[in-house]
Amino acid sequence: MDFSNFLKLNQEAGLVAVLLVLLICDMFGGEGPKRWLRPTACTLFAVLTAIGFFLPATGEAFGGMYVSTPMTVLMKSLLNLGTLFVFLQSGQWLRSDAALRLREGEFYVITLATLLGCCVMISAANFMMLYIAVELASLPVACLAAFNKYKEESAEAGAKYILISALSSGIMMFGLSYLYGAMGTLYFDGMASMTANAVTVIGFVFFFAGLGFKLSLVPFHLWVADVYQGAPTGATAYLSVVSKAAAGFVLMFTLYHVFGGMEAVWHTLLRWIAAATIVVGNLFAIRQQNIKRFFAFSSISQAGYLLLGIMCGTAQGMASTVFYVLVYLFSNLAAFGVVAAVENQSGRTDIAGYNGFFKTNPGLAAIMMLAVFSLAGIPPLAGFFSKFFIFSAAAAKGEYVLLFVALANTVVSLYYYLLIVKAMFVNPAEEQPIGRIRPDGYNRLSLIVCTVAIVLIGIFSYFYEYIDSISTGMKQLN
Repeated sequence: MDFSNFLKLNQEAGLVAVLLVLLICDMFGGEGPKRWLRPTACTLFAVLTAIGFFLPATGEAFGGMYVSTPMTVLMKSLLNLGTLFVFLQSGQWLRSDAALRLREGEFYVITLATLLGCCVMISAANFMMLYIAVELASLPVACLAAFNKYKEESAEAGAKYILISALSSGIMMFGLSYLYGAMGTLYFDGMASMTANAVTVIGFVFFFAGLGFKLSLVPFHLWVADVYQGAPTGATAYLSVVSKAAAGFVLMFTLYHVFGGMEAVWHTLLRWIAAATIVVGNLFAIRQQNIKRFFAFSSISQAGYLLLGIMCGTAQGMASTVFYVLVYLFSNLAAFGVVAAVENQSGRTDIAGYNGFFKTNPGLAAIMMLAVFSLAGIPPLAGFFSKFFIFSAAAAKGEYVLLFVALANTVVSLYYYLLIVKAMFVNPAEEQPIGRIRPDGYNRLSLIVCTVAIVLIGIFSYFYEYIDSISTGMKQLN
């Protein structure tokens, strides 16, 4: 492999370059350079994100173990965009405490390290590379969850995540050993002829179970609420969007390129898991009193809707899945941007604390309302169109029963999302309500961009049409 092949890894190479710059500034810079860590991190990463969108690189590397296509480039660019918003929203929290301020560089470096793993996961065309990338993406997330190491909840979140991650990785590797024993290769192309037998079915089940933990699908979801509640809000936002989207993309690609000959086997399994994930996530969200646990179960139900598009196995299903991730990214990060601002200045994460929030913070209340309405799928916001495309792909595949379950639970989700709106706009304020919240300029920028995207992405058809044009060129299941 000559040096030119590394140009096909421009996303990953750019991530490594930014990571090294920030690491050097953090390790050897004095107080002066460290003061510029946040603008440096955000600026460099914004440039890298723009390169991904406007200067895509495609091709193969490492003997075909790494593949970059227009679709993988788009997916990695979306992950970069989500991470950029996490950086914008996390700075105020990182500078709210002297101990955290000293470790600000660590946060950026660790986040970029796990993002590097996510990007390699998406471009992996070999199960060994995929497994290494999954580990690279998972282990630093445990550090992010436990970043507030002097807080018991954060330490508990990190411990729970690393234990679950180790278990899921072992389960995945066990499944890959069966697949290798059955096919004699770990390359996706070499496994494209796979058919259903006892060995391959067992291998797929264990492989899917490992990914199910990352996606927080039922019954692999029990860690989610505790980790989301205990982790810093920036880490929670990253987990809910970037980490989950990467695992969803990997599942979609492997179903398309590896397990297509076993569709009759896995389709039934995924149908039941999608229905259970949507129902359990929605029902348990109703009971939550902590807003981070609330969004944890909301993200579980959203993973069920995401699986609905993934299991279609068509170009329409792929396009609707990627578009769903795009909309979910803006909607969820808008909500977490408000949660982060409130938690940084008031320390409140209970839903009751948002009673009367509109009277003291009308702007933030309006942003939160638009975010949850988009997550619920209320027109004309982008969330309505993302759900419409997902449901259309399922209907085209003939999944009418599952579609009915999803539609019925959309009504349930509207109820519990309205609980947040009711608290902010209807419920009387407490004796000591949350006062005036002033997000810093970085967080305000992220909230403005996310809000504009929530309103406009669904209305302008260009975004979905572009994704659909790429999806039609991808391999479809028979």
